[in-house]
Parts: sequence; structure tokens; C-alpha cells
Amino acid sequence: MDLFQAMSVYVKVVETGSMTAAALECDLSTTMVGNHLRALEQRLGVKLLNRTTRRQRLTEFGEAYYQRCLEVLGLVADSEQLAEQAQEVPKGTLRITAPFTFGTERLAPALVEFARRFPQIRLDVVLSNERMDLIGHGFDAAIRLGTPEASSLIARPLEDYTLTICASPEYLHRRGMPTKPMDLQDHDCLAFAYPAGDEWSSVEKHWRLSGPEGEMLVPVSGPITMNTSAGLHRSARAGAGIVMMPDALVEEDLQSGRLVALLPEYQLPCRPMHLIYAKDRYRSPKLRSFVDFTMELWGRPASANSPTPIPRTATFNVRHRPSDTHG
Repeated sequence: MDLFQAMSVYVKVVETGSMTAAALECDLSTTMVGNHLRALEQRLGVKLLNRTTRRQRLTEFGEAYYQRCLEVLGLVADSEQLAEQAQEVPKGTLRITAPFTFGTERLAPALVEFARRFPQIRLDVVLSNERMDLIGHGFDAAIRLGTPEASSLIARPLEDYTLTICASPEYLHRRGMPTKPMDLQDHDCLAFAYPAGDEWSSVEKHWRLSGPEGEMLVPVSGPITMNTSAGLHRSARAGAGIVMMPDALVEEDLQSGRLVALLPEYQLPCRPMHLIYAKDRYRSPKLRSFVDFTMELWGRPASANSPTPIPRTATFNVRHRPSDTHG
């Protein structure tokens, strides 16, 4: 006996009120419907229906078993639908928003590989540090810095967004190398102008470092305050002073020697980063493919193996919003 078929036939008998009607619904003979019911009752050892020549009536157990059959068959249908969706080719437009600096330096190059893996997905990417309404603005997913706000959205933790204090070799040759945090007070430190109300606005005049002596707040000052990471980055490379910048922005400069990391034994503040999306949209193959891809690259815990470098070319639509912070 096929148990699931017998359960399906039993549900149809209950819902249609007769074996003849159930036979039509299931495309079976009335005799076969009766065989399924008898086999089911024999398997259970309990009578499901009291049948006469004119009517049928559920037993008390038959009513309870009917409800349980609905649950089981519903779970089976959901499982089959999930398997079908897993086999679907991800396609369609996927709208993503991400912080400006992370989006430019890390996400955009990575999306080249994503586009190669999923050629039927068209990417619409908006880089902005504004916390735009995910659903209201029609985004499928967002990468956000900071602690996520309480909501019904899913927030998957990514690697922390980290910073480095650095300066150009030319500046260090001219002004000397700071060896301890308080030495920064005697240097030109380039400040980022955070928007009013930003949780990091306090770092404009003080840099927080943690080391063997514990945590310290170092007053800093310098000739330049600017509201764009890209501008500060270029100023630092030109020798204007010492800067505290996202690793995503200065990583290549540190590797090439255009910038030099300072005070490496001290820990700097970092910002939590999350991948945000609506729970009910995760079943979409295009979103699921992006979530899996993002977690593969930047999910926590970090993979032991570094991802393969991705060519810095792009074949997707990226739009910049004017506001810019150290994102």
C-alpha cells in the first residue's frame, strides 16, 4: 500500500462525502478507493468510517486522523514545492543597497563573480549610507553597518567593518612615526565629518584605541575635515596627514606601500555589519542565491580560506546616492 496515496484518497472521501465522488476526484475506480480505505484501516487497526448503503459517517478516531492527514499532506506538499524552487534557475531583477565605501570597494568587484554564476539575474545596486526602507523602496536585500533596528526583517551577521590608522611614507618621513597613541596629538590627523546624529560623530575629534594599557581616547586635530572617505583617502595618499580609514578602502594601498599602517598593536573601533532581507522573500531563488553568495564571502564565522580575488570589472547597474560616510 502507498501510504501517502491512501491518506490522500481518505481525505478526498471525507471532503466529497462519498467513495464515488472521491473516485472521480482521484481518477480511480470506486473499488480501488474502497481498497485504499480498507488497507488504511487494517494498517491502523482502527475503523475510520461507519458506512451504510446510503451514507458514511466519520468515527471519532476518523475525524482526528483526517486532521492529522491534512497536516502531513500539507508538509509533504511544502517539501515538494521547496525542492522544485531549489531546482529553479535564479532569474529576474535583484535590487540591492549597500554602504558607499563597502559597496564600491568590496561588493561591486564581488558582484562580477555573482553575475558570472547567475547570468539570468539583473543586478540593480544602489550605494548609499542612508537607511532606506527595504520594502518601501523595493529592495530585495541590504548590507548595513551598525546594530540592526528591531523589525520583522532577517539580519544575518557579516564580518565586522574594521578600520586602520595609516599615513603616506612621505608624511612619515617628514613628521616622524608615532609609536604610541598619545603621539597622535602632535600630528596632523585628517578627520571625517560624520553627519549630525551619527553614532560615530564623536570620532571626529577623538580616536578610540585599545591596547596593553587598556582603552584610551586620544584627542586629534589637523588641517582637513571632510565628509567623503574618497577625499580623505586621496589626501592621505598625497601626504596631508594621518587618517583612520576603513580597511576596505586602504587595503590595496597598504599592500603596495602607498600607505603605511600605524600602531598595529592597538585595536580600533569596528562596526557590526549585517545582510538584511524579508523572511517571506527568501524562498525566491534570486534572493536565496544572493544570500548564500554573500554569506560565503563575508558571513560569520569567517571561512578559513580567503576568497579568490575577483577582477575589478562590472556589468551591472550601480547608482550612487550623494551622502557618504565611512561606510
